[in-house]
Amino acid sequence: MKKTLTLVLALVLLLTCVLSGCGSQSASLRFVTGGESGTYYAFGSVIAQHATNNAGITVTGIVGNGSQANIQELEDGNAELAFCQSDVMAYAYNGTNLFESAVDCFSTVAALYMEQVQIVTLDPSIKTVADLEGKKVSIGAAGSGVYFNAIDILGCYGLTEDDIQPTYQSFGDSANDLKDGKIDAAFIVAGAPTTAITDLSTSKDVYLVSLDDEHINTLLETSDYYSKNVIPADVYGLDADVTTVAVGAVILARDDVSEDAIYALVADIFDNAPNLISSHAKYGELSLDFGASVTSVPYHAGAAKYFAEKGYDVPTK
Repeated sequence: MKKTLTLVLALVLLLTCVLSGCGSQSASLRFVTGGESGTYYAFGSVIAQHATNNAGITVTGIVGNGSQANIQELEDGNAELAFCQSDVMAYAYNGTNLFESAVDCFSTVAALYMEQVQIVTLDPSIKTVADLEGKKVSIGAAGSGVYFNAIDILGCYGLTEDDIQPTYQSFGDSANDLKDGKIDAAFIVAGAPTTAITDLSTSKDVYLVSLDDEHINTLLETSDYYSKNVIPADVYGLDADVTTVAVGAVILARDDVSEDAIYALVADIFDNAPNLISSHAKYGELSLDFGASVTSVPYHAGAAKYFAEKGYDVPTK
């Protein structure tokens, strides 16, 4: 009788925990970020560490290979969280451009900051995108989000992949080849300041190519993923501000991650952002308005719960 009563009580306790969600905050989440010389990795590592120490969840930052690869990691079940460009996540969700079919296993957690299209060179004679014609230019890994950004911008200036001598490299490899004189310029799409460019500027005079308003407007007319953006001169110690375009940096989550775990992550990121700017400058760019602004991919239920408490109604599946 005593054993039976003990078993009944244990089952009641287990059922109570399941219904109330107790223990859900002990979730262990793998967060695929980016290459070690990019902003995804640096900022993602800080986010993961702070959430692990303070939010009752365990988040492990993982080196990633770009937005398309990060989506694949989510689909294959190798990660629960991922950084992604806003344009690439829409491609994945709709099954266009980089993706032959739609990927529907993920939802939006939050938009965090803008990722600038940075065209980097050590050649001061390269002043406009048009000057890239005939030059050796790194346009990101083949099929990457950077690649499509580069093709979009070249196209606005009447150039194609065939009008340059393209190479297909990571941020770090691009910076190394610039330093060694193997390429003339590189497209790097990441939040400024970007480690690869900052490191390069410590030993070389770095220049960023500005886009003019006419060509920016042409791009904005054909794509709603981009917005005009200005990189202040002091970010890299340049002589003047640089005008370019940017896409959003968004955290995604697999749909099967618990609502409580995602709620805890989003709360940890946004509630603590004002006090964590010294940990990473990108915390200073976060805002609830931007965080809840994604319309192309529905939000995870846990993120929607958090934003609803802050007065934002976001789309969900």
